[in-house]
Amino acid sequence: MNKPTDNPADPFKKALAEATKTMADDTDLAVTYSVDPPGQTNDSLRLPQVSRRMTRDEVLLARGTADAFALRHRHHDTGVSAKYMPQGNMARDLYDAMETARCEAVGARAMPGTAGNIDAKIATETSRKGYGDVTDKAQIPLAAAMGYWLRQQATGRDLPNGAANAVDLWRGFIEESTGDRCDSLADVLSDQAAFARLARQLIQDLGYGDQLGDDPDMEDEDQEDEGETDEEEQDADSTGDDEENEQDDEASPEQSQDQQDDPSQAQVSMDDMADEEMGEEAEMPDSDEHGDPPAPQPVSDADPNYTVYSDANDEIVGAEELAEPAELERLRAYLDQQLEPLKGAVSRLANKLQRRLQAQQNRSWEFDLEEGILDAGRLARVVANPTTPLSFKMERDTEFRDTCVTLLLDNSGSMRGRPISIAAICADVLARTLERCGVKVEILGFTTRAWKGGLAREAWLKDGRPATPGRLNDLRHIVYKSADAPWRRVRPNLGLMMKEGLLKENIDGEALEWAHRRAIARPEARKILMVISDGAPVDDSTLSVNPANYLEKHLRDVIAMVEKRRAVELLAIGIGHDVTRYYDRAVTITDVEQLAGAMTEQLAALFDSDPRKRARVMGMRRAS
Repeated sequence: MNKPTDNPADPFKKALAEATKTMADDTDLAVTYSVDPPGQTNDSLRLPQVSRRMTRDEVLLARGTADAFALRHRHHDTGVSAKYMPQGNMARDLYDAMETARCEAVGARAMPGTAGNIDAKIATETSRKGYGDVTDKAQIPLAAAMGYWLRQQATGRDLPNGAANAVDLWRGFIEESTGDRCDSLADVLSDQAAFARLARQLIQDLGYGDQLGDDPDMEDEDQEDEGETDEEEQDADSTGDDEENEQDDEASPEQSQDQQDDPSQAQVSMDDMADEEMGEEAEMPDSDEHGDPPAPQPVSDADPNYTVYSDANDEIVGAEELAEPAELERLRAYLDQQLEPLKGAVSRLANKLQRRLQAQQNRSWEFDLEEGILDAGRLARVVANPTTPLSFKMERDTEFRDTCVTLLLDNSGSMRGRPISIAAICADVLARTLERCGVKVEILGFTTRAWKGGLAREAWLKDGRPATPGRLNDLRHIVYKSADAPWRRVRPNLGLMMKEGLLKENIDGEALEWAHRRAIARPEARKILMVISDGAPVDDSTLSVNPANYLEKHLRDVIAMVEKRRAVELLAIGIGHDVTRYYDRAVTITDVEQLAGAMTEQLAALFDSDPRKRARVMGMRRAS
């Protein structure tokens, strides 16, 4: 046998990884290549995959993405960023886009070649999003346009076509709002704190000052003033204490002498003190009568030890509340356009599922009955002898007629791009198909309100960073379709998954527990919960201050609770990651385009009356 040839892209990928580490000034940085959307953490980068063909577009995109991530890794201080981070979502998006532009501009000063590489990356991104063909600025996020505009101001370079069109549409509004605020931009690029102050001023100029929150610099001054005041008070207290001690020392000999002369005086004083204490106790409320305050209820039914630092800013929100109707329609149209090539294959699978379900509906009969509908196959015998027994039949109630199916979709940032698009369109087709067959469907999504902690983390920082605070981010659970809502009314809602900035972190355990609670509250006799995810739960803010397996352990505990109670049938589909290590009934797909087939096959198998066939199709372990 001939030895297989090496991948011709490997030398390029190795060289790019080493160059990226050097540019980031971090030799321990882990650089990987994946078909998943590019991403960045404190100690790793995920770059776009480069195939064996090494096309020009692939190479330019990989280089541009690597340069952008490396420059942010090198020039971005997460502590400074967190200090000046605004509170509102729109203000956060603007702040982050401007900080990204700053890092890239600082890098371009020292390494001009990075600017061209990042231009290629921006060109690819804007082309994929269709910014070059947009004529209405409302179809382009202000944060994206602001980031491109600031990059152009800082570097003086022409923008790629799509980004240039986005900036041109917003330029009048941006320049009219900000005026000459950016005249000092060149002086603050290298100072992240000074730039953050400028960014907050720009956000206020753009009309989002109400989302900035308190001025962090004013808080620092207040803390310094409080520190000085505390020191003065401590000095005054210590001086007063010294004077009182001196007076006590001077008086003590006489008092002790008096007490020795009149021993009853000491006894009377002690008795008076005892009476006063008893009086105070008598005035205290009876603890048995009023009762102690009840202990707080555990956050999780699955794990009483799972804690949440603050749930004040968690939200359960309908998809229609996160975008205007016009924007939902536009995003839905974009979703349909993006997945036009897949519609034929997905529709065929949906028709297959519908035929299987309807076949069970139409052929589910009980024969040889004493009463019911006359069996046409025995009509001749009945005519010959009307007393012939067992000549009737009756339609049986099918297993799935009183059923509710819940689809729980992972809306994390790692699902961005093709995975979330295909998940959305599959949920669309399955909802329509099951609704035709009389099966109610609920579609839910889960993510967080912010990257790397939100208002919960800010509260934790203000409280002095207590140890092991528990979950440290603000949840966002989204209802795309409730079980009772007709599909025609909520069809545009799934377009929300295409909204820029929606997909953030994923805390799977609490989302699964939420979906389970909704399912068991339904009146249907049978409840099915299907989870679609691309990996383990991840939230940087939570995992950075808790045990590394904190979220994963909670997910396992919730799964164990759901499977033990058996009120809901739980199954999962993993996209690109093995979820069988979490879920007892699960399947893993390596290509997102396999999702439609996996979903329809799993659901069809669930409704199959033969348990052996159901286990074979779904790849489940047989029950003991």
